[in-house]
Amino acid sequence: MKRREFLKNATSATAGAMVIPTIVPSSVFGKNAPSNKINIGQIGCGRIARAHDMAETLKYDVARMVAVSDVDSKRMEDGKKLTEDYYNKKTGSNNAVDVKMYSDYKEMLLNKDIDAVIISTPDHWHAQPAMEAALAGKDIYLQKPNSLTVEEGRLMSDVVHRQGVILQVGTQQRSSAQFRRAAELVRNGRIGKVHTVKIGLPGDPSGPVFQSSPVPPNLNFDMWLGPTPEIEYKEKLVHPQDDYSRPGWLRHENYGAGMITGWGQHHYDSAAWGMDTEYTGPISVEAVAQFPKFGDWNVHGDFMVKHEYANGITVYTSGGFPNGIRYEGTDGWIFVTRGAYRATESDPIPEGSTKALDASDPEILKSKIGENEIHLYVSEEQHGNWLDCIQSRKQPISPVEIGHRACSVCLISHIAMKVPGILRWDPKTEKFVNNDLANSMLSRPQRYPYGTDYVRR
Repeated sequence: MKRREFLKNATSATAGAMVIPTIVPSSVFGKNAPSNKINIGQIGCGRIARAHDMAETLKYDVARMVAVSDVDSKRMEDGKKLTEDYYNKKTGSNNAVDVKMYSDYKEMLLNKDIDAVIISTPDHWHAQPAMEAALAGKDIYLQKPNSLTVEEGRLMSDVVHRQGVILQVGTQQRSSAQFRRAAELVRNGRIGKVHTVKIGLPGDPSGPVFQSSPVPPNLNFDMWLGPTPEIEYKEKLVHPQDDYSRPGWLRHENYGAGMITGWGQHHYDSAAWGMDTEYTGPISVEAVAQFPKFGDWNVHGDFMVKHEYANGITVYTSGGFPNGIRYEGTDGWIFVTRGAYRATESDPIPEGSTKALDASDPEILKSKIGENEIHLYVSEEQHGNWLDCIQSRKQPISPVEIGHRACSVCLISHIAMKVPGILRWDPKTEKFVNNDLANSMLSRPQRYPYGTDYVRR
């Protein structure tokens, strides 16, 4: 019996019972148990994959990474070696696993032995492989942001729901105890009625015009560009060839929108948790931002964004605030941040610079959440929660629709940086009200044959 059939039958047999999934060692089930291993393929083997997604997933016994894919063959080979070295060291064997390599992730998706994939690609390569993985019946761990346009984010969420696969978004702040604690305290009225939220989020620096150079023989540059315009190769706009430091694509609008999506989805997702707006969005947005007048790095620098919500809360976002989220209510305030935590060494935040959780009155933080009060979803680690949910088929802590809504806040903020005035937003239709220019920016042209427009669904 295949693993998915086993899980389906097991779920049916336990209908009506509360199941609390837990990752347990493989020894509990025995090596031949149907649910023993989840075979995983890694799509994208760069910085965030190596330092975060692969590193966090490999440590779980239930996970077995069996394949890697990257358009850069050097990085793909490094990903294979990292995985095999991990398993060899763990087992004391010299050939514990033979990790398959795929230069095209679509070939990986055809492998029926692979149960799930982790997508750790540049931002412009998130929505399409996530949709195609869902259509292939694979469960998915997707790095944020969900998408680079509201339109493709909506397509992806709809496809994932239709296919019934488990998708976990990499908004790992939800698995940090201080962000859950802050949201629970706010949702349970410990600072009274919330009226204002202030989010600290930096901009990115500009850069010069970089020299173009021949495409390295190990890089499929056309596929790396994907749906974005064809341009000359510049290493500073792609990723370093000699190390895994912060890549240049993060600072070019063809491939990302800057920090508004880079860290914005983390903070907007966490803020929505506390504001109880996870499945909706603001009703208005306005913004000002500085953009470079020269150079190849062209994402926003310093900025200020204002959102208004139907529940009366106003949200301000700016690099002028401390990095994190400050909820302000009629009876006090709560501030939450990552503290010393970094997903990768190149995260742009000084370690230990701020308390992870603070409040106007220390007694607020000591408050006990009563049995009949709101208790939010508990996850100890984002990747482990995803693996739990693959087995149980319950929704993960960061499901696709919540991710799409948080990402949409980022994307309409980016549009507001370029379209002056107050923009009225309808979170039900996911359109701006009576603003054709702003609505035209809810999608992007896609270079054939790449992009969500060309995915058969």
